[in-house]
Amino acid sequence: MKHFLLLLASLSVICLMSSAPRAQTQGFVGADHQQIVDGKGQPLILRGLGLGGWMVQEGYMMGLANLKAQHVIRHRISEVIGEKKTERFYRSWRDNGVTKADIDAMAQWGFNSVRLPMHWKLFIKGERGKAGSRDIVWNEEGFRRVDALIGWLKANHMYLILDLHAAPGGQGHDIAISDRDPNKPSLWHSEENQAMMIALWSEIARRYKDETTIAGYDLLNEPNWGFQDESDKGGCRETENKPLRDIYQRTIRAIRAIDTNHMLVIEGNCWGNNYAGVLPIEDRNTTLSFHKYWTPTTQESIEPFLKLRQQYDMPLWNGESGENNNDWYARAVTLQEKNGIGWSWWPLKKIGAGNPLEIKSNDSYNRLTAYLRGEGKRPSAKDAFTGLMQLATDSRYDRNIHHQGVVGALMGPSRTSGASD
Repeated sequence: MKHFLLLLASLSVICLMSSAPRAQTQGFVGADHQQIVDGKGQPLILRGLGLGGWMVQEGYMMGLANLKAQHVIRHRISEVIGEKKTERFYRSWRDNGVTKADIDAMAQWGFNSVRLPMHWKLFIKGERGKAGSRDIVWNEEGFRRVDALIGWLKANHMYLILDLHAAPGGQGHDIAISDRDPNKPSLWHSEENQAMMIALWSEIARRYKDETTIAGYDLLNEPNWGFQDESDKGGCRETENKPLRDIYQRTIRAIRAIDTNHMLVIEGNCWGNNYAGVLPIEDRNTTLSFHKYWTPTTQESIEPFLKLRQQYDMPLWNGESGENNNDWYARAVTLQEKNGIGWSWWPLKKIGAGNPLEIKSNDSYNRLTAYLRGEGKRPSAKDAFTGLMQLATDSRYDRNIHHQGVVGALMGPSRTSGASD
């Protein structure tokens, strides 16, 4: 009897999913059963780069792995140079770190997409009004930068995936990823934070519902949280994931009340790898994203995700991979494309190698980071500010160190052009 009921339940799910209409709209990238398709309904392999470090800084990208989260880095910098100059640095960093030249270069190299990790604070200033009647005050800087990015991508016939990388309150114990402050309520412990996340996606849907350059909305980057067992910090042993499924369902409903065009992307717990209890998702225009770092490049290594693709009749997309060597990159891309899976490599640029572009450090900045790591004396405010502003300037494409080998490993010799050593 038990086996019969399980079989009946499975058949009910399959019938429900197969009877649901495909939500992909003409002109928009969409999920068509087990593959992603372009606006004409043709199979589309997304080959992209993630703009990590631009809106959300992780410590290791800045030579400050010990400080981990962006809010900690910012606070420590402000202790040396003051808050006003700190804001000047961050604004210059965002002005220079990603420009039209970066997108033009990516298009020339053969990439067709970009994944944008977003920090909620660049889109939400705060709230106004009394409890029970609050209105969100939007931070237009974030939207202006998305608008500019869309323009550069559109000119190059490329796609954009919007990724909520740092959600209100933070979605994981790995605080560097989401810039979470452990002294404040997380996304999972605050109804207000969850409401702000849903409101942000609703506002994005309102502003961009007709924008075909946007391929999809990546709803929540790398949740890593033990809901059933607090000792399971990464959520890798989680078997139910009820709060994660709930936030996805509520967010999807809010988006679909406004925008029925765009493909949605969901990530599992355990840094995008644990989908227990999350599936099935009723919305048929939804893609599963997994992240692949440091694991073997064998067919067996992605078999669990291939089974999910078949079981739930939905596409797969590797939303993050990288931080390895060129040989691994080439093998990983070959494996994924052989299985009809698109990808987005992490990141386009940072301080340090392993990416297509490298940001040069400088002596003044090195003295500051040595101090912040506890390895040197405190620099003067003038010297620290000089180093930070030089770093922001050197984050520009024309001042980056270019690594042709990385581009070649990802794209293959036949599709590589324009990169320099």
